[in-house]
Formats: sequence, structure tokens, C-alpha cells
Amino acid sequence: MGLLYLASTIKKITNYDVEVLDAQPLKLTYSQLENYFREKSFDVVGISAMTFTLIDAYKTAKLIKKIMHKTKVILGGTHVHLFPHETKNLEGVDFAFMGEAELSLVEFLKNLKNPACYHKIPGLIYRNTEGKIIENDFEPLDNLDELPFPERKLLNIKHYNSLLSKASLSTTIISSRGCPFRCAFCDRPLSPITSHFRFRSAKNVADEICECVELGIKDFLFYDDTFTVSRERVLDFCEEIIKQKLEIRWDIRTRVDIVDEEMLKMLKKAGCVAIHYGVESGSDKILKVIKKGFTLKKVREIFKLTKKLKIETLAYFMIGLPLENLEDIQNTLDLAKELKPDYAHFTIFSPYPGTEFYRLGLEKGIIKKDIWKEFARNPKEGFKIPVWEENFTREQLYEMIVKFYKSFYLRPSYVLSRSIKARSKGELIKKARAGLSVLTMKKEKIDTLR
Repeated sequence: MGLLYLASTIKKITNYDVEVLDAQPLKLTYSQLENYFREKSFDVVGISAMTFTLIDAYKTAKLIKKIMHKTKVILGGTHVHLFPHETKNLEGVDFAFMGEAELSLVEFLKNLKNPACYHKIPGLIYRNTEGKIIENDFEPLDNLDELPFPERKLLNIKHYNSLLSKASLSTTIISSRGCPFRCAFCDRPLSPITSHFRFRSAKNVADEICECVELGIKDFLFYDDTFTVSRERVLDFCEEIIKQKLEIRWDIRTRVDIVDEEMLKMLKKAGCVAIHYGVESGSDKILKVIKKGFTLKKVREIFKLTKKLKIETLAYFMIGLPLENLEDIQNTLDLAKELKPDYAHFTIFSPYPGTEFYRLGLEKGIIKKDIWKEFARNPKEGFKIPVWEENFTREQLYEMIVKFYKSFYLRPSYVLSRSIKARSKGELIKKARAGLSVLTMKKEKIDTLR
């Protein structure tokens, strides 16, 4: 979605021709990727980089420079914001962008051959004539309605669907940016961009949905960090969807402490079919440690209410959190089974770069060195994602997470209920494949970046 926003903005404001390549659904090998670039000629190639995709971004940058020496390679994304100097120093990377780059990238393209203007471009990271790396200041975009809709036609929309959707086509959509909450495991609170909540108008979002419906897309996952931050804007959006009689299905991601019965009823009426809640733990003690800001009493209340209204639920859980013991972990599994969400997502807590817990881990010596910065400087395959090895070893946590998935998803009652709810042969096949992946899940497959 980030690339599509950039592409649509460039097309709207400049005369550049734009292509977007999403290599993952195409299952491109590096050999095929090289053939793709040998048949092309680009002035600029921009690569989206998260820390977890850095190895592929780095390999791709080097491959492009090998084939097209004069092409300028730019990296952008959350990784760049966390590690600007390290990103610029990677082989094959000419420039990088911090922050939201739709408008600043356009300014860069307008001044591509005029380095004297680089210092004016918000968020640009470049090397000046003296060889010094410069990081330009930037500000978050406030009026999101000014941005053109993501240019989905630049990709084959048939490549995109979801295990959770009922239809063969689905898309992600972003109606707001930023999250004002202070969870200690998340990097959002420490960034002026990601902590600053802004949202698009109800009509603007509805117009984008209409455009998608014309393409044959009727299933949407709202990929906002936290969809229901503003109660008023949620109700306005639901009223707009109802007014326009849009027959769509959509999911949202949010927290249990910022929804209520009236809002849930409006969401249901407007076509919201599932809500993804970040529960994280089955222990009130741990919820307080990670600064979630709500209790298990609220979790139980909202899951009961959501189910009463026949809205599907997905619950996110973590294990291996700071100060967590075996009883806390068992309580988390017990809560997952008690709540009976339609889907559960379990993960091992990792102290991500730019988070409060990563800083704390370094201070306490639980994390022995700044391994994320080392990885950013020299991204190598086989990098082991850090875990919080205060009370449990990495091996123990891997064994527990496999147990969690199998214990939750392979219950006969769960398998039967999901099979009954499948509305088509295609949906049943998707569910069966997902079940098989859980059945064959092994701890050895979840510990490294490749």
C-alpha cells in the first residue's frame, strides 16, 4: 500500500511513468528479478524496507545497481526511520527517505538533477559534496484527504486475497495514520509520525471503496494501527457506508477499551464482519507491565458483546514478555480458549528496535549488545530475531508457541465449527490448508530471517 500511495502521487503531480513490482505474490526468484530489470530502464527505483524485509531490500538494491549503474536507488519505510545512517551506508543505496514520503518524493524527482536543492526536501537522507550523510527534518502529513487513492491498477488485483475473507478478492485499505497509545512493546509511541493520529474524511474513504468495488473488490481489511481511536469519525464513516448502500465486507484492528455497544452495532450495520483485538496476555499483571491500559475484565466484556452481535473476532496474543512466568503463559492460553475467538494469532515477544522494551533490555543486560543496529549495518541471512531470555530460553519459547497453535486450532470443537461456517468450497480449502500448516508446524522454522 505504501508503494501504491507513492505511485499514485507521482502519477498525479509529475510526468514520470511509474511501475510497481510486488515480487512476493509473483513468487519471483532473484534470477527472474534480474531478468525483469534487464528488460527495463529506470531513472529511479524505490524499495520499501521494513527491518524484517531488509535482507531482500538490500539484495535487490545491489542487483539493480549491478544491472543499471546510473539508476538511483532509494529505500524508504519504517526501517529507514529507525536506522537512517545505516540504511544510507548500505551498498547500492543512493538515497533514503524518513517519514511519509508521498510529497517529499515528488519534490525529489523534480530536483533529481539538482543536488543543490536536496537540503530542502523533507525526510531525505543523502550524502553531500563533502561526503557527510545529511538527514533532513520532516513533519507528518496532516490532511490525508489531499493524497490520491492508491493506484491498485498498477498491480494484478487477482493476486490478493485473505484467509479471513469470504470472497476471492480482497484488499487492504488505510483510513487513518498513527496511534496515540503507549504500549511498551511497540515502536509507535517513540516516533513523531507514528504516534500522531490523523484520519481521512468519511466520504474520502467511501469514495476509495467505491473505486475498489468497480474493480470487483468487496472485501476490505482496514490496516489502520487502531481504527476506533476517534468514536465520532467511526460513526460518521459507518453512516456514509450505509447512506451510499455499499454492500461490502470489512475487518478492522482495534483495542477493547475504545469500542462500545453503540459503535459495535453501527459497525455491524455498515458491513464490518470481523474485529481484530490486541489482547496480548491472559494476566492482568503482564497487561500492566506492557502498558496496555485495560484489564481482563474489559477483554471478557467486549469479546462477549462482539460475539453477541455476531461479529467475528481475531485475538492477538504474545508470550515471553518481561516478568512473565509459566503461570502467566498458561493463563494466556487458557484465556484464548475461554474467549473462543474465531481466530487467534500467537507470537513470541521480540524486543523490536525503537521500542521501550528494547532500550530496557539493553540497559538491564538481557540483550547483550545492540543487535538490531548491527543487523542494520550488515544484514546477513540467518540473523536470529531477539527474544526476552530473562525467564525462558529461546528453545523453550519456540516449543511453547508451537504448543499454543496446536492446542488452540486442533481442538475437535474448533475444527468442526470452522468447517460448518465455511460458505464455499474455496473457503473450505483455504481453511484446510491453514489447518495443515498448523499440524505440521515445527519450532525450527520460526527462528531466523532469511
